[in-house]
Order: sequence, then structure tokens, then C-alpha cells
Amino acid sequence: MKLNNEEQAMLAGDFGPAVKWAMEHQLQVGRMFDAKDMVDVSQAHMMADPESLGEAGVAFTEKLAETDISVRIPTITDPRGVDLECYEPIGQTESMAELERRFIAACKRMGITMTNTCINYQTIMPPVFGDHVAFGDTGVVIYSNSVCGARSNFEGGPSALAAGLTGRTPRYGLHLNDNRSSTKRYQVAEEPKDLMDWGVLGATIGRMAGSYWEVPVIEGIEKIPNSDQLKHFGAAMASYGSVPLFHIVGITPECQKIEDVDGQALEATKVTKETIRDLRAPFSAVGSQVDVVVFAAPQLSIIEMSELSKLCSGRQRSSTTDVIVCTSAQVYADAVSMGYVTEIEAFGGRVLVGTCFYQQYAREIGEANGWTSLLSNSAKIVNILGGYGYQPSLASMEACIESAEKGIIVQ
Repeated sequence: MKLNNEEQAMLAGDFGPAVKWAMEHQLQVGRMFDAKDMVDVSQAHMMADPESLGEAGVAFTEKLAETDISVRIPTITDPRGVDLECYEPIGQTESMAELERRFIAACKRMGITMTNTCINYQTIMPPVFGDHVAFGDTGVVIYSNSVCGARSNFEGGPSALAAGLTGRTPRYGLHLNDNRSSTKRYQVAEEPKDLMDWGVLGATIGRMAGSYWEVPVIEGIEKIPNSDQLKHFGAAMASYGSVPLFHIVGITPECQKIEDVDGQALEATKVTKETIRDLRAPFSAVGSQVDVVVFAAPQLSIIEMSELSKLCSGRQRSSTTDVIVCTSAQVYADAVSMGYVTEIEAFGGRVLVGTCFYQQYAREIGEANGWTSLLSNSAKIVNILGGYGYQPSLASMEACIESAEKGIIVQ
């Protein structure tokens, strides 16, 4: 890889041991993917919940922080594993909380902004068209690439931190024009209606595409979707297929017509009602008891909090069903001021701040609370939680609240 003078100085240790580590790490990544050089990035978004990091990862972060280094560019964080204002009531332990506190302290010492969100494109500083960034969360990456027209690969936690420390990342993958053209073409038979439908469609296309290196281009969507719909669509596509970029003809910024992404010669695959029904089938348990209803993955926007509060108003959850809602600190403050949190809590829901359910020791809190049967309107979360000891089901937001009220799954 070609390094400029400043990058060579970083590698030589002229900027301290933390930056030296960061450049060494980025060189290894760049060589693996045949990057020719580095590209400047404007911001970084780091995934690093303590459940994934463990003691070793937190200790490593603390060691970097002890060098008194600060990040060079705005560097923010993905959801945490523990809401420090509400961890014991959901079955998390003091040791989990202490690991979280240590990691937060180390990040702050390095100048990292603890936003604790996977919806930074809705709340913090959305990237702009053509902007090179170093983002970690798969939902953040696919939305930023596809909807914003920014440029990022899936950056692991160490890689995103390295980008924050150096202000650059290896130039490979979706930082290159050639890798942003479509490789698979899909024609949608029926447009989605609600957030769950958008998630299921994204999951279906993600499963069909099936690779990080595939770029789907989608036809048949006539009505312009809103930000929350695209959020669920992309998050599910990334979860089911590791896809980091999609194009929707006439909607997403790089694809006003299919020729813009070289998709006109690709053979079209039909996404039929039957295909979508097949994906949903394993996540349907109508009539079964539901232990916990979860709204998360991605965190809820202020509009979703508003819609949820309206559904909760004047109702009460079943004593046998818990309700967990995950949102960002930025959204939470507005939701409190608007009275949305009061309505959700009056229903019996618990609003967690700065976390996401599957990243907060999901297996352990499930065992602590006796949760097995789980219901959500997020196609992403039901895909993940089957591996954490849950029996997940999928329904609309409206059906989720009705199910929580009755204690059994309805559609």
C-alpha cells in the first residue's frame, strides 16, 4: 500500500503508540483487500458493546486511552450493552455494568462522543452524498451507502477506532466507484405497507443476494418510502445477506434510472408474494403465549415512539408479557418532552436508552426473566435472536401491542 508522508510518520510512531497501532491495523486490513492507498474519512462510528469486547477488549481500549491520545475526527458509538439507569430490573448484573462504565470512561478519555445509537443518520450527523466515512453497525452502513449516497465498508470495532485515530481508512470495497454498480436485479411484485413489511422485503432480498459483494438494484417501488421504512428495509437486508449497499430505481440517489448503476443488462429476479410468505413462515406462532415484546434493531425514531405511544394509550399489557422498547438518548429526550415515554410506561412498557436488545446480553436477560417466546416488528431482530435461545415471531407494531395486551400472539 502506498502511504503519504503523514501516514508514514504515523506508522513510525511519530504520533504516539496508539496512532502507530491504528496505522498498523489499517495496513493489515488494506493489504487483505488489495487497497492501493488510504482515503480520508470525515467521521467514524464504532461498534463495541462490552458483551462483544469482553474483559480483554475493554482492557485493550483502556491501554490505548492511557496514552492520552484523542481521535482526529468526530467518532461516535453504537448502542451500549447496558442502560446504566436501568440494568438490574431487566436482570443484568453489576459486573456487566462495571465493564460498561470502564469502557465508557476509556472512550471519553480519547475524545469519543458516546452517542450510543444505531440511527445516527436520523439523529446525529447524517453523512452527505459522496462522503467517505468509517461506519461499523451494518444497519448504519447500508443506510448511509444506499439512502445517503455516502461511502463506507462494514468496519469492525477496531477498524472504526483506528479510523477515528488516523482520520482515514483503506480505500477498497465501497469506497471505489467500480464496486457500487449493481450486480443483482430484483423486481418487486407488491409494495410494502408498514415497517414490518419493509423489513420482510429487505430480508427476502438480502437472503436472495446472499453476499457482501453483491449490490441489489430493486424495481417496482413507486411510492417514495420514508426514513423509518428504509431503515427497516436496509437493516434486515444487511442482517440476512450481509449486504452493505442497495439501489432502488427512481428513489435512492445513485439510481434515478437503472442505467445509472449498470443494471439494465442484468436478468431480473421476481420477488413474489410467495417468496415473501416463505420468509415469514418460520416466524409465525399465532395463538401462542408471548413472554416479551421487543421494539428495537434498529432503535426507534421519534416518529416510531409517537406511533407506539398512541397504540399504548389507555391500554395495559398482560401481567404475563413484558414489553421492551430501545431508543437513543437523543430520541428519548424528545419522547419524554412529548409525553410518549409516559404513555408507553403507563401501558407497562420499559424504555431503555442507548441500548439495543440483541447487544445487551440477550441470552442472559432472557434466562433471568424466563423469556423464551419473543415477538417483534423487526425482521432483523427475529433473525438474530433465534441464536440466543428465543423462539421469535414477527408481527406489525399494532399486532405486537395487541399481543402484549392479550398475552398471546395475534396477527
